[in-house]
Amino acid sequence: MTGKSQGERRVGLLNGFAAYGMWGLVPLFWPLLKPAGAVEILAHRMAWSLVFVAVALLFVRRWAWAGELIRQPRRLALIALAAGVITINWGLYIWSVNTGHVVEASLGYFINPLVTIAIGVLLLKERLRPVQWAAVGVGFAAVIVLTIGYGQPPWISLVLAFSFATYGLVKKKVNLGGVESLAAETAIQFLPAVGYLVWLSVQGESTFTSEGAGHVALLAATGVVTALPLVCFGAAAIRVPLSTLGLLQYLAPVFQFLLGVLYFHEAMPAERWAGFALVWLALTLLTADAWRSARRSRVAELSVPKVDRPRSAAVDA
Repeated sequence: MTGKSQGERRVGLLNGFAAYGMWGLVPLFWPLLKPAGAVEILAHRMAWSLVFVAVALLFVRRWAWAGELIRQPRRLALIALAAGVITINWGLYIWSVNTGHVVEASLGYFINPLVTIAIGVLLLKERLRPVQWAAVGVGFAAVIVLTIGYGQPPWISLVLAFSFATYGLVKKKVNLGGVESLAAETAIQFLPAVGYLVWLSVQGESTFTSEGAGHVALLAATGVVTALPLVCFGAAAIRVPLSTLGLLQYLAPVFQFLLGVLYFHEAMPAERWAGFALVWLALTLLTADAWRSARRSRVAELSVPKVDRPRSAAVDA
């Protein structure tokens, strides 16, 4: 590996740690926005995210994709679907953090890989390896244990996991870059968000101008909090292997879980520990299987003999 490629990999890893680290620590941010309610915070997040990514795109002068997208109704419809699904995800996550459900929210992102696999089987007719089936089965058992522990299905975790997995599936079909996709989604969200904020202000229930300049700055910062990790993730995705990103993705829910238990002091009775332990076992099986599969693929590629192409006359000359 050359010094340049090593440097690129190092930059990619740093960006990956930054992206998942910010996503993992974001539960510390949402409580700072009180007394704003979850829906008001969500509306500001949608509006300010568009402002932030629009400035970023202006800076890098990357707008050609927008004209192409407008001429493709099917992709526009998928973008609208992605915007709707991520609105549910964002809103529920903010509400969960600000009402003392950080641990249950973290569970949603732990089980997200299992839900993604289930969607692949049910909708895309993908075939699973035996270890993947075992992981899904252990994950299902975990949900049953947690349902008994909570006295009801862990609906926050399930909605977060299914909404984010659906969002990922739709984005895969849209095939648009991370920043560009966020710009398109927030452009769809922008008018409803601003309309809600105006209505809230008319009703005298907006906190935007009633809690001081610091509160205004924090609400505006929701755009940075949303877009900056995505920019770092994009920088990581083009520099490090997918298998490495797959391992890094667990940083976010690990940080969220630790914050929920150690910082927010949320209850973790024995049955919840048992449920989480089953989820972590399922993820260990998935990770080990993915790692083994990636190694086999690399060995297979290296074992294929390279065929020397005849040099052209122009090269010989």
